[in-house]
Amino acid sequence: MMGRKGNLMSVRNDVKVLDATIRDGGLCNNFAFTDDFVKALYKTNVKSGVDYMEFGYRASRVLFDENSFGKWKFCKEEDIRAIVGDNPSDMKIAVMADVGRCDFKTDFIPKSESVIDMVRVACYIHQIPAAIEMVEYFHDLGYETTCNIMAVSQANLNQLEEALSMLGASNVDVIYLVDSYGSLYPENASALAKTYLEAAEKSGKQVGFHAHNNQNLAFANTIETLSYGVSFLDATAQGMGRGAGNCAMELLLGFLKNPKYNLYSLLSFIENYMLPLKEQGVQWGYDLQYMLTGQFNRHPREAISFTAEHRKDYCEFYKSLLDNF
Repeated sequence: MMGRKGNLMSVRNDVKVLDATIRDGGLCNNFAFTDDFVKALYKTNVKSGVDYMEFGYRASRVLFDENSFGKWKFCKEEDIRAIVGDNPSDMKIAVMADVGRCDFKTDFIPKSESVIDMVRVACYIHQIPAAIEMVEYFHDLGYETTCNIMAVSQANLNQLEEALSMLGASNVDVIYLVDSYGSLYPENASALAKTYLEAAEKSGKQVGFHAHNNQNLAFANTIETLSYGVSFLDATAQGMGRGAGNCAMELLLGFLKNPKYNLYSLLSFIENYMLPLKEQGVQWGYDLQYMLTGQFNRHPREAISFTAEHRKDYCEFYKSLLDNF
């Protein structure tokens, strides 16, 4: 039986914190962050001791109209370099590539020519073969890689074990447990984490966790999975992310005992950048409609529409979910 690694006072040097504010938060405002915002967040993350900063997606410019999104939907090399230069810091730069939504064979240059360090490949469980093809391609280009299996709360155990076995045989560096629907509780989050960790240990991989906050459990689930050995932890400033958002970076940095992590710069960034963003009307965070889709283990798209329409008829929404359960 896999036990907890360390205790509340332990410093675990295997832990890596990844800031996903621009990527997951970009789903709240169509990636329309100003360069000033992104540069300030980059400097904040460096000062805060964050290990990786995810700048956004490198989405297909064939499938998606560049004029309809901010630049961080596409994360062009020159746009990242305009923020970080040659990135003269210890923090690594990441981007996400979605299976089926990117042109990975034409849009990525070798790592030796790029300021990007890591490519995170996102897929659903039935897309694992395509994800592994991408992982191997990025590995051969010299990048660190992750595979983020989305919506795992709806996958069956046989599928999951097969997927983990296939990833174990690949060159992926980190396998991510993703609570896409914010439907997990600490008990089943930790049970899944143990399944991932047991598979990963056989092949020398690390495991990450990406939480959503539909039931106000993103932080709780993150530190619960961490306690069993998950080492890559995603978080965002003030939990900014699609729908109910993610694990809040300020909670995570305040929890971790490693003195390399520092909260003060992040608090300053929240004051100066996150609060104005909310005042401009950008919406994210826990609300009843997201709670309900989390409880029903459903994609939050209906709750996102409910929010966009400024609805408050929670009882009707609840009944509509029951009707379509």
